[in-house]
This record gives sequence, C-alpha cells and structure tokens, in this order.
Amino acid sequence: MGTIFYGGGGTSVHIEDRALAHLKVVISTKLRRGESFTLSWQHPEDQPRGRSTLWLHPAIPLRFVFDEAEPTTLSREWIERLAESANSSGGIMLVPEDVAPAEEAPRR
Repeated sequence: MGTIFYGGGGTSVHIEDRALAHLKVVISTKLRRGESFTLSWQHPEDQPRGRSTLWLHPAIPLRFVFDEAEPTTLSREWIERLAESANSSGGIMLVPEDVAPAEEAPRR
C-alpha cells in the first residue's frame, strides 16, 4: 500500500502501489503544466463508507511513497482513462484498472 503525502501538514492518503504508480503519471503531467484539479476516490472497505476528494495545486507539496521497491509495469489504457477524467470538470476519479469506461448511449 503506497501513500500520497499532500500539503504542509503531510495529509496522507493510502492507495495500492499499482494504482498510485498510474496516478503519479497523470498527476505529475497535470502539475507540470501548472494545472489545478481534484482527485477523488471511494473509501476502501476497511474504512467508514464514503468518498474523499483532494484539491491538487502545483504550489502545494506532494510526495509519493511506494511500499514496493521495484516500479510496476504501467497500463497505457488505465493512464488514458485517468487522464481523461483529470481533464473533466469532475477531476480524476480513481477507478479500478479493469473497469471499462462507460459506453455512450446510441444516438437517435
């Protein structure tokens, strides 16, 4: 289980290493461009039910810590889905890797 440390107070968010590696790519790209956005996720089963959102801004300190020493192989498709959500008004929504994007309704 990896951790994002965010802000001067070091708020910590625990995220599975593989998901964190994919988020790191998308978050780093957005922040490098000077863009602010949100990151949202549903609470894991071992926490109280609900969801959380962080406002990410290039001026706020951010650190990624991974439990695994070796980097994971990244999925281009998952990065693309996360990047698409990052560019929406709702910000990044952390979804599982195997969840396919919602299909558009047929046009009439």
